[in-house]
Amino acid sequence: MGFGSVRICQCGIGGMIFTLCAQPWLLAQEKAASPQPTAVSVPFIGCKSGGQVGSAEAPKGTSTSVPITAQEAQGLAYYESSPGFGVLAPRGWHCFGTYGSGGDALFVSPQPIDTAIFAPGWKGFAGPAIEFTHRFGGTFGRFAVAEVIARVFPAYRAFATHVMEFPAPQFAFGPYPKDSLTYKGTTVVEYKTPPQTEGLGTHSSLLKNGSPIEGVAILIGQTPDLLLLSVRLPPDLTGLTSAIVRQVESDPAHGPTN
Repeated sequence: MGFGSVRICQCGIGGMIFTLCAQPWLLAQEKAASPQPTAVSVPFIGCKSGGQVGSAEAPKGTSTSVPITAQEAQGLAYYESSPGFGVLAPRGWHCFGTYGSGGDALFVSPQPIDTAIFAPGWKGFAGPAIEFTHRFGGTFGRFAVAEVIARVFPAYRAFATHVMEFPAPQFAFGPYPKDSLTYKGTTVVEYKTPPQTEGLGTHSSLLKNGSPIEGVAILIGQTPDLLLLSVRLPPDLTGLTSAIVRQVESDPAHGPTN
């Protein structure tokens, strides 16, 4: 193999490690060849919701502009249960939202979703599904916020410690052992929970099974509140997961604190 397109780099501590590094012109060529996210239009799907004071009709809309590639847009739609609270998901799925004093949630699934999720004994989604929640740190939702903070937001440990001063469960501090975490800052962390494993992905209505759960956790505002996205797609659609996560991260309505 020739070395016309690479150069030798060396690094290491206490020794020398050789790696092959692409020349700048090659990196630029590869970057140019990759589709770049732009603002493209996807269908808008309004979702009915239910909560403490009854049901709410689905918001109206026809299309929504989101920062994904044109290829990704072909397989996605934007599902919204209340103004400004929505998520990308595969086209043709079903959705339902919930609301309450502790926060809001939006569920999207290839199977119909109805008020069975309110029924006692409902355990969660055993198969593909997407859950997007907004938990309020200043209300009853603070317990859910504090539990996630204890796991993945060490800079906000004081919030979780303070919540534990009230009648509340004692939270476990530190990441789930098998979760993979990618920090985008002190208030944004992407995660992946492996198959058949308890982790941040199962800190939702998605039950563990033979597929991984991916998503992102974001702290917003000064309280703070928590946004938690959990995504498990069928094997033939997993390539859309990154677009779903990116849209949540880039939505200016979410306004992360850092």
